[in-house]
Amino acid sequence: MMTHFGISIRFDPTMTRTARLFQLMQVLRSGPQPRTSAALAQDLGVSARTVHRDIGALRGLGAVIDGEAGYGFTLIEDATLPPLGFTDDQIEALVLGLREVELIGDPDLRRAANEALRKLQGRLPQRQSHRLSHSVLTATRFERPLPPGVDVSVLRRAAWEERRVVFDYTDAKGADTRRQVDPLSIVYMDRSSMLIAWCHLRTDFRVFRLDRMRGLEETGDSFRPKRVPMLREALARLKAEQKAAEARAAGD
Repeated sequence: MMTHFGISIRFDPTMTRTARLFQLMQVLRSGPQPRTSAALAQDLGVSARTVHRDIGALRGLGAVIDGEAGYGFTLIEDATLPPLGFTDDQIEALVLGLREVELIGDPDLRRAANEALRKLQGRLPQRQSHRLSHSVLTATRFERPLPPGVDVSVLRRAAWEERRVVFDYTDAKGADTRRQVDPLSIVYMDRSSMLIAWCHLRTDFRVFRLDRMRGLEETGDSFRPKRVPMLREALARLKAEQKAAEARAAGD
């Protein structure tokens, strides 16, 4: 018997594969992620090779598990769990969020938000479907963000797939440069949208306005699996810079 993050799991070397897959799901659901195959193998009392085979089997059964050998595994979506219902406040929050996306998102995101609202309305119980149609909350903007100069859906895909991109960029002083970056995250601001990225020209984290970008291309080069730790570092850096600027302003 082993207690794993508050869950008691009994391991038996003679267990069936079905039981082992169930226990692997239990371990993936609990505790910090990602989990390396070595750690999973130790928890289950099997070899790392067996873990890799079982991960493949779970994926085949519908579980969405991100990661690969050497970098650890994260359970993204569990096909064995039923879909969650929504409270009335959660419905209002979803409506407000999706309507905000319709206002500030790029064309693909605006279309996706509209389609998501229609899907929700068609699948919710009648009372909540009515509540969605006549939500108390809404969102409006008197000024739309400046339109991006590139196809943002391509940029989002590159960030998700951790693939390097290149583009032409015009900075605030009007200087033009060709940038090669590792895209990390897109931030939607009041008047413009920003890309947080690692810039290979400046060898540092940089923030780029999407409306100043042109000629976006994917290079095919991968920076996997570095996006999450790089983004964490970039956000920490930006937060520290903001605090420093606020401290300087307070001292003036």
